[in-house]
Amino acid sequence: MRVKYSMLNVLAGLGNQLVVTALSFISRTVFISALGVEYLGINALFTNILLMLTLAEAGIGASIVYSLYKPVAEEDHEKINVLMKLYKKAYLVIAIIVLILGLSIFPFLGYIVKDTSVDNINLIYFIFLINTVLPYLYLHKNSFLSVCQKNYIVTGLYSISQIVSIGIKIAILYYTQNYILYLIIDIGVTLLTTLVLVIIVNRMYPFLRDKVTSSLDIETRKTITKNIKAIILQNIGAFIILSSDNILIATFVSVTAVGIYSNYKMLIEICKTFTNQIFSNLYHSVGNLVAKESINKIYGIFNSIWLLSFWLHSFFSITLLIVLEPFIVLWIGKEFLMNEGVVLLLLILFFERGMRNPVTTIKTTSGIFHKDRYVPLCQAVLNLGISIILVQYIGISGVFIGTLLSTLVLPFWFTPLIVYRKVFKLPVRIYFQKYLYYFGLVTGTYFITDFICKFINTVSILELVLKFLVCIVVPNLIFIVIFYKTDEFKHLYGVAKPLLITLLMKIRGGLTIKSTVKE
Repeated sequence: MRVKYSMLNVLAGLGNQLVVTALSFISRTVFISALGVEYLGINALFTNILLMLTLAEAGIGASIVYSLYKPVAEEDHEKINVLMKLYKKAYLVIAIIVLILGLSIFPFLGYIVKDTSVDNINLIYFIFLINTVLPYLYLHKNSFLSVCQKNYIVTGLYSISQIVSIGIKIAILYYTQNYILYLIIDIGVTLLTTLVLVIIVNRMYPFLRDKVTSSLDIETRKTITKNIKAIILQNIGAFIILSSDNILIATFVSVTAVGIYSNYKMLIEICKTFTNQIFSNLYHSVGNLVAKESINKIYGIFNSIWLLSFWLHSFFSITLLIVLEPFIVLWIGKEFLMNEGVVLLLLILFFERGMRNPVTTIKTTSGIFHKDRYVPLCQAVLNLGISIILVQYIGISGVFIGTLLSTLVLPFWFTPLIVYRKVFKLPVRIYFQKYLYYFGLVTGTYFITDFICKFINTVSILELVLKFLVCIVVPNLIFIVIFYKTDEFKHLYGVAKPLLITLLMKIRGGLTIKSTVKE
């Protein structure tokens, strides 16, 4: 059942992402055409500023979600209700704190946004702030479905709301070029999504509406409090690292530079979202696994997930390195290109984070929050220090070199160290030996793929299609030849094959029914 729900969640997530990605490209193209790159820079900058405000969440959600795995597995409705009540109250307080923090930034907007011709900056920021606060009203319901491995329901609802939202916003940009109205649409869609999600969860799990009379036991309360304290430090560091890039670029380079970078970031984020649809939906299944199974089984599943992570992030990294530049030229023009060295840095960061995801998942679902509580904060200080110095001498590249160096100095080695010691009871050199092998393999595969693509010299849509086809065939063929005899590949193939066959049969059955109706 765990595998079934995992695959349902993954397939629903990927289906959603295909639709949303297509609409996002259309939306971004219309956005640039209607409003220009400066508005694009403002959009990216305010998104990052408000992402930093979510530090107020401070890991409360992750800690309570971890505490939910066991009572959900044991169907302990009383404890679930106690935790969900705590969860709801916590997020209401967080919403108020985020709103207050967001309002406190108003006096400093003039220092952050310099030399811009965009009007109504304060109003635009306020709408962004409201859109940031609203999701906290239903996050506890969303998370409960995820813990129950029913994330495909949330994904389906989000798919509909995103399609409606993006569709309306494209029409607004095309016919009115009104950026304020474009932003307001999200508020209405968010409120409607919240209402529908609450109704669905309450109907599926009516016990969640039962009156809570008992209180949280002392042991669980102590565990949650300890984990929250640790995750506060982790999240402060993590969000500074992830959210400071646009602020540094806007401050030391320009808002226009943020807009140009945001196009590359969007394309990389699309690939990241595809992989996250798989791994985030596996996350709660891993949590269920950790709560029930032996260390040996957990380690075996980890290796299979790590192979899958390597495969996907290698494929996307190689493909983006080869096709990103010609795609940007054909899509929006040469004036939106960035330096090749910057693109390489962005994709190295993408690959490193992707390769670290499986071991981070094991750490989090095992409840290890305290051991590395200072690592992200130290990384953030190091990252900001290096980035601020380098950006003044070498421009945008300096921002991403700072991020890469701070990553290699701390979380790159420390996260696997504590997981291998505390969870797997194995020497961490096993991890790094395999990592070195994986890195050598992706590097060699890139050079082979790039060598073949150099024979395709035309600058056209045909060139882009041919290069993309080479990127699909060559890396995947190499990986199949190398891995098809391994236990990890056999496990992944064994899980995916019956479910894909069932899916294909349903699709074929649907087509047959349609054909019969037409006749």
